[in-house]
Amino acid sequence: MRDDALAGGKQRAAVPRRHGLPPVLSSDTRVLILGSFPSEASLAAAQYYAHPRNHFWPILAAVLAEPLVAMPYAKRLATLRGHRVGVWDTIVACERAGSLDADIRNALRGDVAVIRRRAPMVRLVCFNGQTAARARSCWDAAGYATLSLPSTSPAYTRPLSEKLKAWQAIANILRA
Repeated sequence: MRDDALAGGKQRAAVPRRHGLPPVLSSDTRVLILGSFPSEASLAAAQYYAHPRNHFWPILAAVLAEPLVAMPYAKRLATLRGHRVGVWDTIVACERAGSLDADIRNALRGDVAVIRRRAPMVRLVCFNGQTAARARSCWDAAGYATLSLPSTSPAYTRPLSEKLKAWQAIANILRA
């Protein structure tokens, strides 16, 4: 579904349409973490949360008690899957110059049905930041439990310790 509400009403020069990364899932995924849309660094590397100052991997390392930051990317993903954690974005395609969520235009939202088919065991959908959380009502309506979490982006300048405290909720869900 197209989300022109992200357009903000500003006139801008045409920017290329970008496409996000495929979902990281397994059939037994229990917790799905949704970001907004990959940064330029993530798109260039074809890796989720590739910007070196993004707190995603250090936070998940603490939540899962795994040395994710030291692992190669493929091992990080395998470790997430092993803990029944999936990653995707709420926006699968958009126009955006740069990496700021505020610059996202003509967004195409991800289809909840993709998750129903590929990860039928998902019980909790977590939103990484406010832009991702704008899709919360779609996931609520589909019957998922949802949780909005503080952004791991370096643009969100809260201390890592403060972000980590909120993200610990995932560990509690996975232990249940």
